[in-house]
Amino acid sequence: MKMSFRHYVLASAVVVSSMGFSVTANAALPFFSDKKDEVPSLAPMLEEATPAVVSIAVKGTQTSRQQVPEMFQYFFGAPQEQVQERPFRGLGSGVIIDAEKGYVVTNSHVVDNADEITVKLTDGREFTAKKLGADEQSDIALLKIDPDDLKAIPLADSDELRVGDFVVAIGNPFGLSQTVTSGIVSALGRSGLNIGGYEDFIQTDAAINRGNSGGALVDLHGRLVGINTAIFGPNGGNVGIGFAIPSNMMKSLADQIAEYGEVRRGLLGIVGSDIDAGLAEAMNANVNIGAFVSEVTPESAAEDAGIEAGDIITEVNGRKINSFLELRARISSMGAGAEVELTLLRKGEEVTVEVVLGDATQATVTAQQIHPALEGATLTNGADEAGNAGVVISDIERNSPAARIGLKPDDVIVGVNRKRTSSVSDFRNALDDASGVIALNVKRGNSTLYLVIR
Repeated sequence: MKMSFRHYVLASAVVVSSMGFSVTANAALPFFSDKKDEVPSLAPMLEEATPAVVSIAVKGTQTSRQQVPEMFQYFFGAPQEQVQERPFRGLGSGVIIDAEKGYVVTNSHVVDNADEITVKLTDGREFTAKKLGADEQSDIALLKIDPDDLKAIPLADSDELRVGDFVVAIGNPFGLSQTVTSGIVSALGRSGLNIGGYEDFIQTDAAINRGNSGGALVDLHGRLVGINTAIFGPNGGNVGIGFAIPSNMMKSLADQIAEYGEVRRGLLGIVGSDIDAGLAEAMNANVNIGAFVSEVTPESAAEDAGIEAGDIITEVNGRKINSFLELRARISSMGAGAEVELTLLRKGEEVTVEVVLGDATQATVTAQQIHPALEGATLTNGADEAGNAGVVISDIERNSPAARIGLKPDDVIVGVNRKRTSSVSDFRNALDDASGVIALNVKRGNSTLYLVIR
């Protein structure tokens, strides 16, 4: 029987608190009753968690290309390929990570190619969602809905998870909404599965089927520890092997999309491989897991931190890593400019280094992701000639909507409707809060002017 990894468009998700980590040590589990005649149950915790699970309905068009036989090209002048467009509908879910701003996280594959996205809450309310950005490599997308009395559950520190911890999956398998299954954490740091480009999965035996993709994996306190994203099984059925994106990784990626409209991957600047018994013996190292550094890129973050070829990286911020792929996934999800503590072995001695990650991607934002009237402009964080932080127009297309409202290259937007904006994130939030006519405060050289969006 063939075994395969599968993603599913039918999915589910959960609303997450915007208050950050709220972990209480040795707190009493919410499902233990203080009444003698009541049996311990998960029901009290789930009564708080399941109302936060939301559904996503998508509409879109899929494009397929088919090569036209040479005979038809020659005799009938047909094009080399035929393009066909087919409308589709799908059901899925997303996770609201900020109830005040209405930010919703889901899997990228749930909303891929979607032209219309509708988020439905369990109380029956529906919202039209805007896609702020997506990262196919890590299978994370960020949506935005109108914040209106949204339900949230707290976000757990997924780095604290241990193999054997009890977890609960909440989702819509096969379209059956509000389905709950339980199990344990079977493994951590799973990578090399060819599910996505950057893999650092939680493995669980909690039943995950078609429709759970994008749903919530929570601990017994009802805190989100992961986003269910894929299963391993025959014909898409559950065999007790499911994978979830850790909540810490999800939040880091979502924060970057919220700030820049894309993921700005952190860059360490090394080439390497897994450490195995043979390599460990050759390097006289007393470890069998970790990431072996075979080359350090010149002028990289790794070189600046003093990392050398031959080092074996064993921990990232105090958490052990099992492979080079796990190191790659953790570093890339942290974002450019993040400060990271790496523990490594060098000639048998343990060494700790502090690294400020470089930027593996272009640090710009397409302005259309923020407002349709700004289509054609490319934005980046910067400053005006006086050193005041703002949003720089790094590039602009001729005759684009952004050019027609009067924006020019090297303009610096420092305010929206007299509200100060010092970054792309501030600019996005100010436009979200604005309504009607919008006045952009722009610095152009030594001049100050206002450009109007109607």
